[in-house]
Amino acid sequence: MNWPRYQPVGDSALAVAFGDEIAPALNRRVHALARLLDQDRLPGFCEAVPTYCALLIHYDPLLIGYQNVVDWVAAKVPQIEAATPASPRRLEIPVLYNGPDLAFVAEYNHLTVEEVIAIHSGEAYTVYMMGFTPGFPYMGRLPPAIITPRLETPRTRVPAGSVGIAGPQTGIYPIESPGGWRIIGQTRLKLFDLSRDPPFLFAPGDVVRFTPVYAESA
Repeated sequence: MNWPRYQPVGDSALAVAFGDEIAPALNRRVHALARLLDQDRLPGFCEAVPTYCALLIHYDPLLIGYQNVVDWVAAKVPQIEAATPASPRRLEIPVLYNGPDLAFVAEYNHLTVEEVIAIHSGEAYTVYMMGFTPGFPYMGRLPPAIITPRLETPRTRVPAGSVGIAGPQTGIYPIESPGGWRIIGQTRLKLFDLSRDPPFLFAPGDVVRFTPVYAESA
């Protein structure tokens, strides 16, 4: 199949897909294209929403037609490689590994709790996309040794700062909200703060490492 692939989504959006798998190289192309479109906005362009390997582009059909949007985006695609940052921002996140699902994750994967902590904190994770709640980072991929399914019944309240895993992904809840990810730890860092500029701690493309800490310093 030839990539990128263009597909209409309703009468006011275009999906541009660069592949069909979770891969850092594909995700970097998604975010590079989003930046290019935002830097040279076409009248009628509303916003671009990145996902793991595709970009959803919203436009006003009263101002611009679908084919015009496709042509505009296609002209930007050859510029993607030059617009991709050479080195991503790297962040260290202190985590107290005390989550209510930590023991289940260990038992499910036939590991000790200490092994789960060592594996989770021993990997660097790419922030692929943001969503669900303001500032929620979808990060991956988890090492196969600790991949664990979501809760069968989501919790109605997950505290802000909760570090969770779901399938091959890991993430942090920026605010208290419902959620079905397995909670394995907690950080005191604020991921979403309207008094900051920008308000989000993470941005797509960042590379994150979790650092185990003790209760008094988490």
